[in-house]
Formats: sequence, structure tokens, C-alpha cells
Amino acid sequence: MATLEQIEPGDIAQEDGVRRRDFLNVAAVSFAGVGAAAAVVPLVTQMSPSADVLAQASTEVDISAIQPGQAIKTVFRKQPLFVRHLTPKEIAEADAVPVNSLRDPQSLEDRTKPGKTQWLITMGVCTHLGCVPLGAGEGENRGEFGGYFCPCHGSHYDTAARIRKGPAPTNLVVPDYVFRSDTVVEVGAKA
Repeated sequence: MATLEQIEPGDIAQEDGVRRRDFLNVAAVSFAGVGAAAAVVPLVTQMSPSADVLAQASTEVDISAIQPGQAIKTVFRKQPLFVRHLTPKEIAEADAVPVNSLRDPQSLEDRTKPGKTQWLITMGVCTHLGCVPLGAGEGENRGEFGGYFCPCHGSHYDTAARIRKGPAPTNLVVPDYVFRSDTVVEVGAKA
């Protein structure tokens, strides 16, 4: 058996397998991990939508007063929303355009709900630089194709709100929406 003078301090710790320094390292790393998680939680939480945004997640629009050929502007998620009641002539004009000739190829049926092709609901934001096109208000310029016209940079949209001329790269965006009845549309709701 070895005497105390012959045993070195590192020999005792190695016999146990875990040194005090190992325990302190594990404890420090664990403490740092918990601290980092505690710091990240408020940062991630603040990125969640605020209560006013969640309240605007969907909106109902009464379409009963919109006559064929008319359009209204309303607001959805703090952005303009266009609701247009297409006439049979406007529907025919949209259907007459070869889809493969369009910059952003979509048919009117792709942009409306089945059985409700007379109702075109789009965001009222030009896809070029975010301007608000004309054409939803009474007497406003509807552009060369009878839909919407963005005077800021000259984008022309047809009766199906598809880009036909100008710098806008894509059609006006169609948001998610559901017909709750023949006179009420819920915009922002998924079917």
C-alpha cells in the first residue's frame, strides 16, 4: 500500500473517474445554456403578431350593394382590398384572352371561386412597387384593358386584375376568402 507521500493529488481524482473540474465545467455550460434560452424567449415572443394584427386576420365584406360593373375599395390587414362585381361582358373579355400570352398566366377561373366568377376579390396593391392602382372607384381610369391602372409607373391590369402592360411583374394578389352567404365574403379565411 502506498503512503500519503507517494500519492499525487491527480491520482485520487482519476480513480473516481470524475474530477471536480469536470463537474464545474458541466455546471457552467448548463447555466450558460439556460441563460441563453431565457434571453432568446423574449426575442422570439416579440416577433409574434400583436393583438391588433390578429384581430385583423380576417374581415367580412358585405357585397349585397355592389352592382354589376362596380367595384369597392375596403381595407384588409391595413392594405387596400378591391371587390369587383364583373359584368358578363367583362367576364367574356377576360375569358377571351389566351392564358399562355399573359406575363403571369392565370385564367379568370383560377382567380375566382367556382360558381362565383362574377366576383373578383384582389389586394389593391400594385405588384411593381406597392402603389394603389386606380379603377375601383367611380370614374377612375381603368387603363387600356378595362381593369385597373397604376398611374405611378404605368401598369395596366385587365378585367381579371391580370398584368397586361407595364412594369408590374405579376397579377394583383388574390387573398384567401370564403363566401359565407350570397351577400357576405370573409377575406382571410381559408376554405
